[in-house]
Amino acid sequence: MDGLQAQRAAAGSVGEDAEERYRALAFDTALSTLVAVAVYAVVKVSLDGFRQWRARISVLIVGSGPVGLTAALVAVRSGKVLKLTVLDERYRAALLCRPQQIALDPRSVKFLLGLGVDFDNMEGCWHNEHFFTRIGVFQEYLLSILEQKKLKVDVEVQLGTKFTEEYLRRIQRNEWPRVIVVADGSCGDSCAVLGISSDYTVESCHAYGANATIERLDQRQVPTPEIRAHSLYFDLSAYGVEALREPRNSTAKAAFHLKIYGTFRNRCVALVCPASDTKMVRFLRHTANSSIMKNIFHQSFNVYKTDIEPRLNDVTLHRMQCSRRLFEIQLSHRRVSAAFIEGDNVAVTVEGEAARVVNFDTGCGVNLGMRGLESMGTFIYQTATSVDQNDILEALSAKMQHSRQVAESFKQTGLAQSIYE
Repeated sequence: MDGLQAQRAAAGSVGEDAEERYRALAFDTALSTLVAVAVYAVVKVSLDGFRQWRARISVLIVGSGPVGLTAALVAVRSGKVLKLTVLDERYRAALLCRPQQIALDPRSVKFLLGLGVDFDNMEGCWHNEHFFTRIGVFQEYLLSILEQKKLKVDVEVQLGTKFTEEYLRRIQRNEWPRVIVVADGSCGDSCAVLGISSDYTVESCHAYGANATIERLDQRQVPTPEIRAHSLYFDLSAYGVEALREPRNSTAKAAFHLKIYGTFRNRCVALVCPASDTKMVRFLRHTANSSIMKNIFHQSFNVYKTDIEPRLNDVTLHRMQCSRRLFEIQLSHRRVSAAFIEGDNVAVTVEGEAARVVNFDTGCGVNLGMRGLESMGTFIYQTATSVDQNDILEALSAKMQHSRQVAESFKQTGLAQSIYE
């Protein structure tokens, strides 16, 4: 019996040793697996980080207006561009002599400051945190910045070159850009060249407006602050419209807002009122007498102009061109503002007036284009560091969503910020 007990004890000892060895082996295996997974994760993260850090792409921008050149600056500042090409069918002289004035609002100023724009070195003036300058001056400044960036990025500005199918055919397949930014304005045909749908969504801004321009060659061509006037009413009794007969309810009255902007040489006037069905608004929307709007602009300009500029009189009134009547202010924006050319692996985004345009000039239209560029840096980064096509499609989807948000925001508050306030 003692022998049997000894055998059992020996067998139990062997079993315990085997179980201990099994536990040790399992622990070593689990630890080795954990270490291998950790090493793999660290190496993968390091390699992904290195790949993203090294990732550089080629970008083509069509259009060298304020929005196109700002997009070029965003691309350069992203740190993910190896080669940048800017195309425009206009020559440099035609670009830089553009006399129209633009007004950059505080949000656009902040955005441009983040891109390294030094407003102290640009001809212009400040008023109520807005910066006013001529389009040609703004474009010349941005072109000078791009020239300076040539030391870090391969920047090529091809002016006098039209974006066509022939131009694309001349590009070697291995040199095609990964990103194309279309910013050739509302009349450009680059989207058609790329096969992007020309369908637009047209939405009302719930307001009526009219524009006038005054060209006086004897005046200065220098940036000038804008002038705004609010709660205006016009006496149209001479045309058979009695304002006093409107309902006494103030909400039914058509209060107009006036804005005078531009240089003294190229003066612009915008007149707008929220949508209403008052007698005066109906009359000004449907009148066939074009002299009525001209007289309204004539008298309004003389009342609210600056003291140092001359009045309009019967002799100089012929220099004014204006809308014949009030029209509905509408925002048109592309249904498709971003696309992926699958065979060539190219991501395309449409910006500025090529993507969205208002049929009414407020002098602040460039800010609508700047809003669309606020997501450009992220879009270029995501495209450059994409692993596969799904990553690019996600970046394009986010860009389109932002474009729709820009349009919706302008429809709700654009006129309020640019004229009403």
